[in-house]
Amino acid sequence: MKILFMLLPVVYLAGNGYLFVRVWQAMSGVPVWVKVIVAVLFSLAAFSLFVALGLRDAQLPDILMKCLSSIGSVWMGFLLYMVLLLAVFDVAGFFIPVLKHSLRFAFPLTLCILCCGYINYRHPRVEHINISLDKTQEFSPVRIAAVSDVHLGYGTGVSALRKYVELINSLDPDLVLIAGDLIDNSVKPLGDEPFAEVLSEIKAPMGIYMVPGNHEYISGIDACAEFLEGTPVHMLRDSVVTLPGGIQIIGRDDLSNRGRKPLDQLLENADMNLPTIVLDHQPYDLAKTDSLGVDIQISGHTHHGQIWPLNWFTDYIFEQSHGYRKWSRSHIFVSSGLSLWGPPFRIGTHSDMALIEVK
Repeated sequence: MKILFMLLPVVYLAGNGYLFVRVWQAMSGVPVWVKVIVAVLFSLAAFSLFVALGLRDAQLPDILMKCLSSIGSVWMGFLLYMVLLLAVFDVAGFFIPVLKHSLRFAFPLTLCILCCGYINYRHPRVEHINISLDKTQEFSPVRIAAVSDVHLGYGTGVSALRKYVELINSLDPDLVLIAGDLIDNSVKPLGDEPFAEVLSEIKAPMGIYMVPGNHEYISGIDACAEFLEGTPVHMLRDSVVTLPGGIQIIGRDDLSNRGRKPLDQLLENADMNLPTIVLDHQPYDLAKTDSLGVDIQISGHTHHGQIWPLNWFTDYIFEQSHGYRKWSRSHIFVSSGLSLWGPPFRIGTHSDMALIEVK
């Protein structure tokens, strides 16, 4: 896993280098000043997201940060499909001569794929899950809106959040559970716009609970906790909450905290005769969760790879990379994310959340 993440910057740079060479070749005979402008714009697009990440807490105008973040995010998706299609057309060009001019075919096809991916991203799915639990003690049925990976900030703004809140409220949940990464890379943009006010519009009589994800740690876990104090969202970090009616929420801290408590230790504070719901951002060790007799676990983090073919990697890395699955004892839902990080596209995957009815 660590080796894979270390290779990503190398692959990204190599992809940019390959695409730049192909673009440069296509500009044969073009005036030098045009080539210079293209080279500058190419470099800006290739590195703007990393500049935005590096300056995420700097006191820079929001419009500049949004532009850098948007340009860099879109470029990541554009780069992936341009490189893939160029490689395909280059090979096909040996058999179909007209395809040797691959750039003119790859560019419009990439734009078409990204447009479809953006439309798909903007229309999240709601998975309806019915779970019946046989417990020795009576408990009240509950409707749970299960959400993960909203990534509020420069990418997912206030207007998008309003639509998500409307979607959640339309499901009429008793309880809203957020499995981490509510916040993206910094809390700074959250204070510049009414994110807290919009979050306060979520209607959930039994409350709104979340656990931190790795992006809450990237943003600064203390700063995130301070922001959430001005909202109805309660963040759980290695703690157990018993709600009226008997439902128990076991909120795990994220793996970013290497000192977080083991799940079996947290369960010592729970009554296994009543329903147990584990919130854990990263869906690792699911077989252990199942072996411990947990009734339900809700996770996120994977985004199901977000865009093809990255979903192949998440399917390989995680025991369950997305969706609902009934294990031998545990019901586990891994959200692909209501929103996303980086490229604003869903290609081969879907944004989602779940309405879980527990009886």
